[in-house]
Amino acid sequence: MEDALLLGVEGVKKTILHGGTSELPKFITGTKVTFHFRTQLCNDERTVLDDSKKVGIPMELVIGNMFKMEVWETLLSSMRIGEVAEFWCDIIHTGMYPIVAKSLRRIAEGKDPVDWHIHTCGIANMFAYHTLGYEDLDELQKEPQPLYFVLELLKVEQPSEYNRESWALNDEERLKAVPVLHGQGNKLYKMGRYEEATLKYKEAIICIKNVQTKEKSWEAPWLKLEKMALTLTLNYCQCLLRMEEYYEVIEHTSDIINQHPGVMKAFYLRGKAHVEVWNEEEAKRDFEKVLELDPGMKKAVRKELYLLCYTSEHLISLNVICTC
Repeated sequence: MEDALLLGVEGVKKTILHGGTSELPKFITGTKVTFHFRTQLCNDERTVLDDSKKVGIPMELVIGNMFKMEVWETLLSSMRIGEVAEFWCDIIHTGMYPIVAKSLRRIAEGKDPVDWHIHTCGIANMFAYHTLGYEDLDELQKEPQPLYFVLELLKVEQPSEYNRESWALNDEERLKAVPVLHGQGNKLYKMGRYEEATLKYKEAIICIKNVQTKEKSWEAPWLKLEKMALTLTLNYCQCLLRMEEYYEVIEHTSDIINQHPGVMKAFYLRGKAHVEVWNEEEAKRDFEKVLELDPGMKKAVRKELYLLCYTSEHLISLNVICTC
């Protein structure tokens, strides 16, 4: 193990645990870096928070793409391929780690990396503490502290050497991709390929959300992006209805309604999902709200209420037969 090296960056110390086998790679904007990481607390036990090797999924980031943990770009840019190094980082660099770690853990659990369907006011978040869903990350978010990062650099690819997925795009490229993905989703929906359509809509939403996080909540640019995301989320829910994922529809549309109570389609889709899971009273309330917001939906609502009444009567008759 070599003695600690200062990187010339305030609040960072580096210790090389295993030297690399190549020259220092070229790191430019758009360079994709693949690496393993282990995050540890600076306590006597060196408690491990996250370890990508144990999960079996290496981390990837693109240099210059405004990754939330900006210090990781600095750390990795000091490394050679095959090198393993330990970095001590002061709290000026670790404040965003709990949020990043939450996304990485969700990926490892097979979930969406971001809660793209939750529309939360940034101002409200300043006054109301919101759990990240992991107790250790909640504690770290409440009381930021220095951390150790053990990094192993696996691969470095220049912009021309890999196909860029949406997460690797810059903001301008993401916004250009949105209408393309939207159109692809619509086409797949019309073809009855609902699951494939959800992937296109979801990718478009994530593109929007990544750009939206850099705007001030509820101001004009943010609201424009919010409207775009809202349309895509409703399309996504329409696919879920077709896929009979009724509880997911209820969850996503409820998130929309909580922040945007005037969106008629959200009430309509949620009402349809409530019908399918026999939530009679909830369905009736949603359809009443649909008519309040758009009286022109009377014919469609009447059809849904007829289906609801027929289903309820059928269940009652079945129950009578079963109890005889």
